[in-house]
Formats: sequence, structure tokens, C-alpha cells
Amino acid sequence: MPTIGEIINFLETTAPLALQESYDNAGLVCGDKHQPCTGAIASLDFTKEVLEEAIQKKFNLIIVHHPPIFKGLKKLDTTDPITSQLIKAIQHNIAVYAIHTNLDNVIGGVNGEMAKRIGLINVQVLSPLQGTHQKLVTFVPTDHEEKLSNALYAAGAGSIGNYKECSFKTEGIGTFLPLEGSNPFLGKVGERENAKETRLEMIFPVHLQGHIIAALHNHHPYETVAYDILPLNNTFREWGAGAVGELPHEMSPNEFLQHLKKTFETGIIRHNLCQVKKIKKVSICGGAGKSLINNALMTNSDAYVTSDLGYHDFFQPAGKMLLADIGHFESEQFTSDLLAAILKEKFPTFAVLKSAHKTNPVNYFL
Repeated sequence: MPTIGEIINFLETTAPLALQESYDNAGLVCGDKHQPCTGAIASLDFTKEVLEEAIQKKFNLIIVHHPPIFKGLKKLDTTDPITSQLIKAIQHNIAVYAIHTNLDNVIGGVNGEMAKRIGLINVQVLSPLQGTHQKLVTFVPTDHEEKLSNALYAAGAGSIGNYKECSFKTEGIGTFLPLEGSNPFLGKVGERENAKETRLEMIFPVHLQGHIIAALHNHHPYETVAYDILPLNNTFREWGAGAVGELPHEMSPNEFLQHLKKTFETGIIRHNLCQVKKIKKVSICGGAGKSLINNALMTNSDAYVTSDLGYHDFFQPAGKMLLADIGHFESEQFTSDLLAAILKEKFPTFAVLKSAHKTNPVNYFL
């Protein structure tokens, strides 16, 4: 039986917390991560019905997409429904974990699941994040370079897109003078040493910095390791908001809207008037995605599917792109299926269930 912490560690390997937006509050909301996990329920939202479901099944972990707490709390007011539910969760030793915009910002997350349901192929991130990677530069005796490189690769350094074990190496001469009290790997105390060294450069994701530095110190032969950590402004297409891909076959706008309505089982789709005759290239963003309308236009998408659009947002494409608002819950509803699936694959003997309760607060009067 895995602990709650082991499940959380796996989720944060899949969708690192460092990828969440600044306004977000993903992570462990309440609970003890050291407890053995008796079972987990995946849901889009933390509701009274979902909590009761966990209590009845004697599961002590609820994994939700939308964090029940977004802002700082000054008091635990039991008249507030969410606060009351969290207190009840704590009383029943149930942990609540939120995996929100960090799951939005990985291609295999919310948007990847949306793309799969629509049937898109050649899917990429629509708006790549910046500042997600750093570069390590260090200097190592040349005959120890391979051992150190392998350790850094194993810790997660040197991956770029579909390539692993990427590095750049240059050989040169390093100099140092060991002082009294030092224990030099090369040379003698009080004498300047000229050592044949390799300058080793690798990039790595920012959330792995602790692992990378630990591997560097644990596998470098020098007593004092010289290294630099350099910030990068490059964009990496593995991580970012939204997604863009292609339909296997063109559809007319009406056919595409019917396809969306059936796929997402939405009561209504709000859309603009557009001059597009055929839909082939499609951009998507689960949840509130009006900020990415321009990104979709810049990719020459024929359609952009998202939710929570305002009146004026529908004017923005100026007829050049179909803009479809399918509803917030509808766009993210398959997140629960995704979470349950990846956890069952990782922990095949562990009880993980998608909540039986539909948490959509919006109803449609037809």
C-alpha cells in the first residue's frame, strides 16, 4: 500500500508544482502525506458529495483539479461550505490534493486529454512557458567526466525535446592552489595545480535543481565543486498552456460543432460567426482560455475550443477562426479519467476511482 506522499510524488513528477501559475494553489491542501493511502477518488471539484463518497468507501485521499482554497484564509468559518467540508475531511483523516494549472501546463495533461477526445493528431503546446529550464556549467577532471555525466543524466539533466543525454564538453586547463586545511583530490597543499579538466554544460528543468546539484556533489571527485547555474529564457515546447493539433479529416464548421457537442456532452455551445469553410487545424484550452485567442490565431488555426468567454471575446477573431465555448466543466471533465488512469498504471494494485458524482454547478434550460 503506497503512502499518500508516494502518490503525491508521482503526480508531481507528472505535473511539477513549479509549472503552476502564480495565482494558483496546487499541492496538498490538507492531510498527512505520511499516512498509508487506503484509496483515492479523482474529481474535478471538491464537493460535499465527493467527500461523502470518500468517507463511505473509507478512502483517505481526494485528488481534485480545482483547488478548494485559492486565497489565504484568516479564519476557519464553518458557515462557509468549502471550509466546513475541509474541516470534515480533516476530522476523517482524509487528505485533499489539488493538481491544477501544473496539469494544464503539461502536454499529457488536461489539454492533451481534450485533444485525444476530439481526435487531434500532431499535438503540440499552444503557448510554451518561459523560464522552465536552467543550464548547469561545471568543471571536472577529464578522466572523471563520463562518470559525472552519467550521474547528471540519471538525475534528469540533458533532456531536450525528444533527445536525452545532451551536453557540450570542452577541454582545458584548470588551476587551483590548495590551502592549509584542504584535502585536495589533485595536487599538494601550498602548491598551484594545473589540472586537465573538461567544462561540462547541460540544461535541466528548474524543478529538478535540487536533484541535479545533489548528483553533482555526490559524483564529483573534488572537495569543493566549481559550477554555475544560468537562467534560460528559451521556450521549450514540452510545457505550456493550451494545445494545437489537426483533425485527421477536414470538417465543416457545423460538423465540427456537432462533433464537439457529442464528444463533450454539452448542453449548448456558444460560438462566433466565422468565414472559415473547413476545420482542420484546431487549438484548444481547457477551462478559461480567452487569453490564448491570439495564440490560436497566430498558429493559423481554423478553430479554437475553450470556455468562459465574454461577449467581446467573440469579436476578436474577426471572422478568421471559429471560436467555440463548450463550458468550463465540459472542457475539463475528462481530467478525472486521466488522473485515475495514470495512477492505476503506476499503482496497479491500489484502489483509484473516478468520482461517481458530476460536479458541474452549471445547468442549461433548453
